[in-house]
Amino acid sequence: MEPTVLRRPRSLTADLVQALGDRVRDGRWQAGSKLPTEGAIMEEFGVSRTVVREAISRLQAAKVLETRHGIGTFVLGHGDGATFRIDAAVRDVIGVLELRIGMETEGAALAAMRRTSDNLQAMRAALEAIGAAIRDGRDGAGADFQFHLEVARATQNPHFAELMTTLGGSMIPRARLDGALPPTAQREAYLRRVNAEHENILDAIARQDAEGARAAMRTHLANSKERRLRAAASAPGARRA
Repeated sequence: MEPTVLRRPRSLTADLVQALGDRVRDGRWQAGSKLPTEGAIMEEFGVSRTVVREAISRLQAAKVLETRHGIGTFVLGHGDGATFRIDAAVRDVIGVLELRIGMETEGAALAAMRRTSDNLQAMRAALEAIGAAIRDGRDGAGADFQFHLEVARATQNPHFAELMTTLGGSMIPRARLDGALPPTAQREAYLRRVNAEHENILDAIARQDAEGARAAMRTHLANSKERRLRAAASAPGARRA
């Protein structure tokens, strides 16, 4: 089997962390699934056992993987970030959305100016994964995070992607406030509206419209903030004005 080509001229360990994390976020490796053996990962990516073990160690620290001695390594979830923790309380989710508005709107503009064809392909693949998740009745939070991470990567500034990775999958509001989502039929319509906003971001980036990308990202994240506030206000036990 031909080794998978890792994309960036960074350390092999960082590249492998990115590649394995992507498989969790885009749904190829589901929570609870068992990873291939160290030998299989070594063969696929063309790296040493030391690199594989260091990458797995980093993903364990980020709460993406866990190793059960004598059994193997398993997927825990999308991860909460190695150093950044988001409480499930609405105020913390809103605070992170405000942080993301400041960071990701400018990131989207840079992505529009600097994106490559490979970046566009990765963003489209993430949106396709979200669409597939919606059709399957899942929330697609992992693929949602993957889309935003691919936008950050398209800036060609590694600090954007590094910060997004540190925030982790819990930066997607519905990943932490599942109880606030509406019932099934409404839930699907809600998720399709969210993904339409993603499409607007991608369209602007694809046509290299920096101002349009900035505006589309700001609209998307501002809408996410408003949706969280409305969901919190309508939740059982919420204080009425």
